[in-house]
Amino acid sequence: MAVNTLKPKQKAAPRGNTMRPQPKPMVEETPRPKGISIFQLLERYTKMDAIFRDGLPVKYLPQVLFGMGVALFYIGNTHYAEKSIRKIDKLKVEAEDLRADYTTLKSDYMEASKQSEVARNVLPLGLEESKTPPYQVIVKEDEY
Repeated sequence: MAVNTLKPKQKAAPRGNTMRPQPKPMVEETPRPKGISIFQLLERYTKMDAIFRDGLPVKYLPQVLFGMGVALFYIGNTHYAEKSIRKIDKLKVEAEDLRADYTTLKSDYMEASKQSEVARNVLPLGLEESKTPPYQVIVKEDEY
């Protein structure tokens, strides 16, 4: 179990009127090799500096927010549709498996319910199939 203990503080040098340490001079970064980057191309062809020269154009903010909302709705709808398609495919496979099971069980049941199969299955119980055909018993009305 842990015990709370106080660690002794290290004694610092006494404070006094001393000069602050001078920061180390920053090492100048080597200039990047000249080449064409994506941002340079965008800046060259879109002229975004002219739009933002006077600040953020607030008058376009509702249209931008509406466009962003429509884009988010479109993305969400696409994800929902793809999820639904995956679920439908999974259910189709499951339905095919159940249909195959149903067909197999139905054929087994029809085979087991034949008269010859029933007679063979009840023979160990001591039951036999009748060799004589059935006959009809006629009862007169006054006898009953």
